Amino acid sequence: MLEKILETASWLKARMHTSPETAIILGTGLGSLATEITERYDFNYKDIPNFPLSTVEGHSGKLIFGKLGKKDIVAMQGRFHFYEGYDMKAVTFPVRVMRELGIKTLFVSNAAGGMNPDFIIGDLMIIKDHINLFPEHPLRGRNIEYGPRFPDMGEAYDKKLIAEAKQIAKEKNIRIVEGVYLGTQGPTFETPSEYKMFHILGADAVGMSTVPEVIVARHCGIRVFGISVITDLGIECKVVEVSHEEVQKAADEAQPRMTDIMREMINRA
Repeated sequence: MLEKILETASWLKARMHTSPETAIILGTGLGSLATEITERYDFNYKDIPNFPLSTVEGHSGKLIFGKLGKKDIVAMQGRFHFYEGYDMKAVTFPVRVMRELGIKTLFVSNAAGGMNPDFIIGDLMIIKDHINLFPEHPLRGRNIEYGPRFPDMGEAYDKKLIAEAKQIAKEKNIRIVEGVYLGTQGPTFETPSEYKMFHILGADAVGMSTVPEVIVARHCGIRVFGISVITDLGIECKVVEVSHEEVQKAADEAQPRMTDIMREMINRA
């Protein structure tokens, strides 16, 4: 595993002419941020040694380098999901490569179903913590010495970055909520009873990504900021049939607000 990580990082370093310390996983709601990257150069996943390929409609497959404002960044345009059939080593492989490239801060986004009765469709939820219900743990197996065998998850999401996001949202008069994200394997959306159970467990939103990447990032010593677009509601009396297309539509409508916050956070870092 480590040999593959080092091989991939070496291949990229030989072709890089920037030195990013910030990485972005352009999940649902952040796709338009890619158009703002200047001095851009990118690599298709299929050309990068050892990289998996995304199979999800609406997710591209490029690793983009360049500048956002004055900051060197690297962005994943298209992430990998456990429900696609990958194991967790493949899902989180790019994050470990990021560590070898010198990344210090990771920004992640996703689409999620809201279970907090105060939420509305289109809300942006800052992730303050998560609950991991994936059936395979991303750190299972021999420990790679990027971090301890039993890493602490007391602050999976960086409190200073959360405070900064809230301040930016206030300045820009953008409605923002805060909550706990619960990660499941998918690919089915939740039943009404599952929504109810997850909310009882303490979750405000549920989705099928993010948690594995965040765990590995923290193991690697990378600080994390995460945000969800609430694209549907799993609240009693508000549960409606949902499709991938409807989720994408709700995310597209929230995209300008999410992009505004992320852009400002990166430029202030």
